[in-house]
Amino acid sequence: MIRAVKGFRDVLPEEAPLWRRVEETARDLFEAYGYSELRIPVLEKTELFERSLGITSDIVEKEMYTFKDKGGESVTLRPEATASMARAYIEHALYHSDPVGKYYYFGPMFRHERPQAGRLRQFHQLDVEAFGYMSPSLDAEVIALLSTLYRRLHLSQLTTLEINSLGCKECRPVFRDCLLQFLEKVRGGLCPDCQSRIERNPLRVLDCKREGCRRVMEEAPVISQYLCPSCQEYQEEVLLLLEDLGIPYSLNPRLVRGLDYYTRTVFELVTPHLGAQNAVAAGGRYDDLLQQIGGRDIPGIGFAVGMERTILLLEKGGEVPRSLDCYLAVLGPSALKVGMKLAQGLRERGIRLEITHEEKSLKAQLRRASKLKVPIVLILGEEELKKGGIIVRNMDEGTQTWCPLEEDRLIAHVKREGRP
Repeated sequence: MIRAVKGFRDVLPEEAPLWRRVEETARDLFEAYGYSELRIPVLEKTELFERSLGITSDIVEKEMYTFKDKGGESVTLRPEATASMARAYIEHALYHSDPVGKYYYFGPMFRHERPQAGRLRQFHQLDVEAFGYMSPSLDAEVIALLSTLYRRLHLSQLTTLEINSLGCKECRPVFRDCLLQFLEKVRGGLCPDCQSRIERNPLRVLDCKREGCRRVMEEAPVISQYLCPSCQEYQEEVLLLLEDLGIPYSLNPRLVRGLDYYTRTVFELVTPHLGAQNAVAAGGRYDDLLQQIGGRDIPGIGFAVGMERTILLLEKGGEVPRSLDCYLAVLGPSALKVGMKLAQGLRERGIRLEITHEEKSLKAQLRRASKLKVPIVLILGEEELKKGGIIVRNMDEGTQTWCPLEEDRLIAHVKREGRP
């Protein structure tokens, strides 16, 4: 038997409605905020990620699926979407048509990591990017967009928004020097990966998830103490705007993003309900990224939502989506013939319905309806045909009502009985 590749999994039919719910909620919301869909390829030139993520990042060093194509060029399955979105924005000169580019994307990403709950080698993200200008109000709007998405998914109570500032080219070097001095003193207490990061990129030590390193780093300097006046003022304005918008947040002075391109505002949506994989969404400002990959000096900000982790949260919250509105149970050949026509009419008018095509008892059909988790069962037999009506059974309440066999009245009845 051929099985799926390790770290790659199928989304089964019973899971798909939750995925659709997240995607449809996100699409409606993103477009309400003025974002347009931009679809990017799965495969990119390796150089794009080396220049954007940093050659010393864990993603580039350890996790990318990189190989030579038949032309001998090094290509990579995208490990994240921001660099690809920025590349498309530059390559197609989208800034000519609109100085402010606001885009979103849904799709799979690829990283060779140890598979576990909420972390796969093929995982899926919702990605939002806004290119064009640097403004605390844009930062606040992007963060509000993320917060609103999780509120609409009824996950606000399970998540916390954490925010920090990583400073800019002026203040970050000062913090880096102070951090280096501290790291040299505690080098022996750090894991081998963090010891090697000291020379290459000391800020990454702050992002280590190993418990021993986290304990050592509790005494480390924090970047908020070294922000220049401009960055300090910028962060304060972002926070004030979030408060005006009623967006709850928590300041986390030790929050850093594991990618080289971030500047100033960074944020994560975290949860205590998924174990070690506590971040369900994250993002920040990246004012130097487009220049790093060969484009113009254009600032940007965005975030990515982890689909698998968000789905896990929905399941923990007891979310049980229904993909069907009703089940049509037919008893006898005459009922099946009438039922087929009725089912076609209801489906064409937006009612999601399943009908049996086998000779089965009512008891067997009700078991099938229960397995499908439909809220309503329509029962049509020879007796109902004679009387010109149909039985409408509410599966949640166990009650039955009579309805004339007319499409308009039946649709109203189904919507009234079965939809919230």
